[in-house]
Amino acid sequence: MGTALMDLTQEIALEPSAFIGIPIALVGACFLSIGAQLQHHGVAKVEANTQQADSGLSLNQLRLLLARPSWVIGTVMLGLAIIFQLVSLSLAPIIVVQPLGAIALVVTAILNARVSHVKLNRTSIIAICLCVGGVGAFAILAAFTARDVPVSSQALVQILVILAIVLVAFGVAFYFLRSRFKAVIYVVGAGVLYGFVATLAKVVIDRISNAEWDWLLVLCIIALLAAAGLGAYFVQNAYSSGPPDLVIAGLTVIDPLVAVTIGIVILDEAAQAPLWAMIGYVVTGAVAVYGVFLLARHHPQTLELVPPAAPTAVPVSDTSTDSGLD
Repeated sequence: MGTALMDLTQEIALEPSAFIGIPIALVGACFLSIGAQLQHHGVAKVEANTQQADSGLSLNQLRLLLARPSWVIGTVMLGLAIIFQLVSLSLAPIIVVQPLGAIALVVTAILNARVSHVKLNRTSIIAICLCVGGVGAFAILAAFTARDVPVSSQALVQILVILAIVLVAFGVAFYFLRSRFKAVIYVVGAGVLYGFVATLAKVVIDRISNAEWDWLLVLCIIALLAAAGLGAYFVQNAYSSGPPDLVIAGLTVIDPLVAVTIGIVILDEAAQAPLWAMIGYVVTGAVAVYGVFLLARHHPQTLELVPPAAPTAVPVSDTSTDSGLD
């Protein structure tokens, strides 16, 4: 029995202290789900009270959000979620912590169903199970095959260059094509950006902890704030055109997949993983992503509610009900 336990311990790539980050990340996921529901409610109310072309939230609408108690409280909850995430990132590798946010999808789906009085259909439930199951399997696999490694200056420069390209690409696409953007596009964009945010946040925490004050740290902080700002704006626009559980589904799948890809390709967090584990990463990740697009297509709040002759999706703000949140 003792030998078997020792063999199992040797198979686990993480330090025992890193597992403390797992429950902390789960608590943060709960804050994320509640904050998302409250923010979505605030955005829906603001859109219902303002008439504007479908080209993204305006500065006036963003100002009106600050007067919505539900949105403000939701923002505070998301702030707490970020704090818990940063603490978990300081204790465990990105490849382990980031996928755990999938629990927020389950909580958000339950909250949204009760607040909006919209019952999930069978396909939506299957899609949520695929998202959570895929990401959950990914996290379990990573816990036994990943390792935490310091980020070298060379790797950090590569991450910053790639992020700069991504920021420019999303900025140009939004400027010229924002009238065609749908909820799932905003969600994918926010998920990609937040994946970089998680990676840079971990880098900033490690460098400050080790007193590594240099120009790369300054660039990291600037890039982190830029990605977080654009990602947050994309999230608010996603709330205006899709249900909160779809937004959380995208964020809790796309975000960790991007962060994990960075961890695998650039940071070598899975360098010691065997071939079967790498195949497992691809399969479980693909299952989770498929669940996001399945949910986007079949969620009751995103289904078309008009005859096929004039296929126009009904905005979330048009179907929002008085939930008493503010």
